[in-house]
Amino acid sequence: MLAPYEPDRGAGWLTLEGQRAWIGAEGHERFAILDGDTIAGTIALSNVVRGFLQSANVGYWIDGNAQGRGLATRAVGEIVRFAFDELGLHRVEAGTLVDNIASQRVLEKNGFTRIGVARRYLLIAGEWRDHILFERLADD
Repeated sequence: MLAPYEPDRGAGWLTLEGQRAWIGAEGHERFAILDGDTIAGTIALSNVVRGFLQSANVGYWIDGNAQGRGLATRAVGEIVRFAFDELGLHRVEAGTLVDNIASQRVLEKNGFTRIGVARRYLLIAGEWRDHILFERLADD
């Protein structure tokens, strides 16, 4: 499971069928993170806002057995390039739990800057949890 870092999305979400449906849903920019031929995680741009903001949020997860091998770091780098080069966005934001040091390192390796703490930002395991917020601008 993705606890303690992710909200509970139900048992079917982590099945192959659940991930295919999630990735393929229209109106979202969602991708599988592959480890060879195996889905090791997912990455997504959500809350894409056009007009004067040109911004999106990035979120990702990697299976525990595949962590520590650079998969998330490479995936974040690829989706940031996609956001700026293909979608023409100006800003990409991300948030991590305060104690998720590994995810913070992934963002920092990809040029994201810490911009503050969002108190009680996301409901995880029945508790509103604080998150550290990050940003990266297209011209950084």
